[in-house]
Amino acid sequence: MALVVLVADLFVEERRKPLLGAVSVTGLVLALLSLLPLRSGDRATFCVGGGHHLCSYTADHFALVIQLLVLGGALLTALLSMAGGADGGAGGGPAGEADRFPGEYWFLLLSSASGAALLPAARDLATLVVALEVASLPAFALVGIRRGDRLSAEAALKFFLSSVAATAIMLLGVSFVYAATGSLHLSAVATGLTHVPGQLQAVAAAGVLLTLVGFAFKTAAAPFHFWVPDTYVGAPLPIAAYLSVVSKAVGFSGLILVTVVAFPPYAHLWGPALAVLAALTMSVGNAAALRQSATRARGAVRLLAWSSVAQAGYLLVPIAAAAYAGEKRVGSTVAYALMYAAVNLGAFGVAALVARARPFNRLDDYRGLYARRPLTALALAFFLLCLAGLPPGIIGLFAKVTVFSSAVDAGLGWLAVLMAANVVCALYYYLRWTALLFRAPGASAPGGSEPGASEPGASAPDAPAVATPEAAPRPLVAAVALAAVVGLALSGAPQLVLRFTDTNLF
Repeated sequence: MALVVLVADLFVEERRKPLLGAVSVTGLVLALLSLLPLRSGDRATFCVGGGHHLCSYTADHFALVIQLLVLGGALLTALLSMAGGADGGAGGGPAGEADRFPGEYWFLLLSSASGAALLPAARDLATLVVALEVASLPAFALVGIRRGDRLSAEAALKFFLSSVAATAIMLLGVSFVYAATGSLHLSAVATGLTHVPGQLQAVAAAGVLLTLVGFAFKTAAAPFHFWVPDTYVGAPLPIAAYLSVVSKAVGFSGLILVTVVAFPPYAHLWGPALAVLAALTMSVGNAAALRQSATRARGAVRLLAWSSVAQAGYLLVPIAAAAYAGEKRVGSTVAYALMYAAVNLGAFGVAALVARARPFNRLDDYRGLYARRPLTALALAFFLLCLAGLPPGIIGLFAKVTVFSSAVDAGLGWLAVLMAANVVCALYYYLRWTALLFRAPGASAPGGSEPGASEPGASAPDAPAVATPEAAPRPLVAAVALAAVVGLALSGAPQLVLRFTDTNLF
């Protein structure tokens, strides 16, 4: 479908360019429907020999769940992109990037989504690397697609350079693993690592740790997180939403595959390393988000960026626990990721709606949102409470409990205590933002706007905080409504995703 859109862009008249967005959405819906026939059981292809022991592509339960998450996230991103002007960044014009560069935009988005959907089904290191790059390379261009915008160019450059460095380190690790085991298939690597000759033990250990670096970067795990805030702020807002969910799903699915499937013999190395990364990531993310929320003149997108870093720390906990308590622990990461994807995309959807009237998207712009758009304010409040783990966001609470339980069951009591402390700290900025939604539009609150605290290029502090609401585009309303419906459904029937916590996904 990406190729169809790219070629069609050459022949479609300018006034009919929006049809390319509809075609892209149709393609994503068809891709989601194509997963249905695969639910019956494991299927594999590109196999060595007659059996399914060494295969490059396997459609098992893990792959299908992550592909559902990735394609669903790409679908919501496409709906956000069809709402012209929802770029939400300084310097954006009245039209969104999908309107100004329709062929390029939709081709890049669909190409990245295809790589992201390929990765969870990959079962050899070469396919993993190819899928990771297919998902990443179009994303670099999407971040910098705002031609002539300094913030967009800076964000794309930071994202590109840091990603290339992480990928180079990961490829060095893959080459070490191949040298030590003689295979690239994940199951064969696991077998080979149990019989590594003594002189290659150090090479194998180094390869295991270096391979994790590339996926740690994609998950925005500290200290590989430094690209996140500037990239999210400089990118078009739908692309920031895409990176926060789909790119993160790519990183975590790859991390799960290499640790749980390929590197179990070296769990004594990657287990403690991931536990430390989880502790560092959640602490750094929450500390920065607390600082970001100190004044309402700060950018909402930057706060969501730091929040996503903190959430990545929680997602890392069950993977670290799998080193001590078995691979079933990673089911908690999958369940948490499904919850996080729906509510975080919903939060970005509301941010896109607010950005139509206030393009600099400061926290202060959300003050009194309930008086202007009651349903939008209620939806955002629900999304924020889910991220905080508070009722009525039941699925957020249950997902955090399962992650906490995985750490306790694995004997990582110190990590569970640190996670609990971080969850409590995060309540401050989530509830502070929620409270702003229901304040009187002209009310002030402690820690109000400061002249020097706004994002670069923001309007003066005495600018009116309330703008006359305009009719929201239907695709944008559909994206927010769909995210809210999924969040409410999961809160009403949390077993839909929590069942993965006790399931062997491989």
